[in-house]
Amino acid sequence: MQKNMGELDRTLRSAVAMGIGAFILSGQVKGTTAIALGGLATVFLLTSSVGHCPAYAVAGINSLPEPA
Repeated sequence: MQKNMGELDRTLRSAVAMGIGAFILSGQVKGTTAIALGGLATVFLLTSSVGHCPAYAVAGINSLPEPA
């Protein structure tokens, strides 16, 4: 699995996942919406932690900076 996510991309995904988690834990989002958003937050955390996004791989996207 080759990395295809840059630091900014990984940081933004982690921040969004934490924000979603905060909404769920505070009770502002409930039910099916909380489950769906929780799943999305989990995917964001997993992909940002390993630095590889399968959707990016399929689409040919790479947010890593070019080596100097």
